[in-house]
Formats: sequence, structure tokens, C-alpha cells
Amino acid sequence: MTTYGVACLAGDGIGPEVMAQASRAVTSAGRLHGFSVQEEHVLFGADATMRVGHPFPAASRHAALAADAILAATIDRTLLATLEGELDLRAAVLRLRLRGSSMTIIAPLSPSAWEWTLERALAASRASRGSLTVVTGEVDSATRAAASSARECGLQFTRLSPREGIRSFVSSPETFDVVACDTPLIVPLAEIAWCDDRRRVLAWGRLAADGPSIFEPSHGTAIDIAGQGVADPSSMLLAAALMLGEGLGERGASATLSSAVAHVSGNGLRNASVLPSSGEMTDAVLARLPYSLSNAEFFTEAV
Repeated sequence: MTTYGVACLAGDGIGPEVMAQASRAVTSAGRLHGFSVQEEHVLFGADATMRVGHPFPAASRHAALAADAILAATIDRTLLATLEGELDLRAAVLRLRLRGSSMTIIAPLSPSAWEWTLERALAASRASRGSLTVVTGEVDSATRAAASSARECGLQFTRLSPREGIRSFVSSPETFDVVACDTPLIVPLAEIAWCDDRRRVLAWGRLAADGPSIFEPSHGTAIDIAGQGVADPSSMLLAAALMLGEGLGERGASATLSSAVAHVSGNGLRNASVLPSSGEMTDAVLARLPYSLSNAEFFTEAV
């Protein structure tokens, strides 16, 4: 059985609570798909400052850099940038669940990373619904090579201009599978896609060519509800799913967990008269995992 090492940076506020729920989900998904994850919960941020007098002690830095992937919860972006500066990060990736469908948007962090980014986008589309859309104002050799590779792999390939992409995202965002876009477009496209969907769930990642990639939810510290056990873990669970696929290469487990999160969040559990606790939300996701099971031999998207 393959074992992966993951550095967990819980951070402040609701971070430790939602990180605990992500650990449960990763363990369960690994059990279903035949791998295990060894987590190292490292001191980072305000908690580290309080305990050892430094927000990013050397032991935490070494543990994070030696891991196969880094999963962060509620981290000060300025402090996280210190860690990111030591990694060979090439692309930003965003996972969005909305309207009963899944979308992955990936963009290069620099113009020189376009070819690498397109290779990652092709890999993601092969493991998903088999569709890759490139939204860019330029048609260069990397885009043409991606189109050729997509055809060889039997994938559906579409290139749209930024204007065409925005128009399509407004009218039918659920039809997109994997999208590679120019760097300035990644946030606007996501915001357009989810503008009228109250049950949306979003997670982020930065992908490294060498060394660990970093994954995190979209929410903040939510200090006002910290310690009450009522924080919605959906975004953190989706970040864990994104980590499984794009950070550890366990794309089947990623699809299983992502589909389970979509099913639970899309069926209104958080809309009940009494809001479920963080643990109850995760319990519902874990109960759904066997029905969302996805691998190379058998694929069911339970949404």
C-alpha cells in the first residue's frame, strides 16, 4: 500500500476544526482506494508564535518542504507566501462544485509555465469528464500541442477567446469540465460561474513542478464561530479532494470525495432549521463515499 506524507497547517480560528474533518475524509477516501496518508500537523502562524515565539519555525519549514503535499486551513496569506517562495510553483488551480457539476480551472503563474500548465490540464481532463477548454487571447505552439494531444487521447478540446469564455460561463457554466486560462481570468471566471449558485463550494491550490504543492479552502478564520463546532467544512473537504488528485496523483479518490461533498452540500443539509455541526456534515460526506466511488474500472458521479 502506498503511503503519502502530508504536512497539515491548521492555522487559527476554525482552522483546527475543519482540518480535523479533512483528516477524517482523507483517511476514509484512502481506505476505499487502497492508499494511506501520514499527516504531520506542524506549528504555523499565530499558534506557533504563541508556543515557540516564531510564526514559521525551522522544524515546520523542513517538515512542509519534505512532504508530498501541503494542506492548509486558515492561514495568513502573507505568511503562507513565505513558504510558497521556497517552492517551484508553476500554476494556480481552482476546484469549483456548483449546480450538481464539477469544474477545475487552472492557470499558469508565469508566461513561461503555459506548456507545463496545459500538460496538467490534460491529465486532469483525462481523469474527469474528458473535456478541456482553453480560454486565452493567444494561440501559440503550446496550445496547438495541447489540442493535438487531446485528440490523440480522445478528449474533447475547445479553444475560446476571453470574450467567448466569459459569455459561455455566464450562460452555461455547468457544461465546463477542465479549463486552462490566462492568469488574470481564473478568479473572474470562477466568480461568473458561481454568481447565482448559493450551494457553491470552492477550493484552491498552487501546483509545484518539483516538491510539494499547496492546497487550501476559500474561507477565512471565522473567529466569531471558532470553537463552537459549527463551521461548514465543505470547502476544506474539497481542498482535501483537490490535494488527493493534483497533489498526490490519486485522482480516483479525489473524484470520490469531491462527488460526495457535492452531493451533501447540494442537497441542502446546511439549509435545515437547525444547522448541523462540522462533524455531522463530515459524517454525511463519509456516508456518501461508497456511493460516489470512482476509479479507472468503475465511475459513478453521485451528484
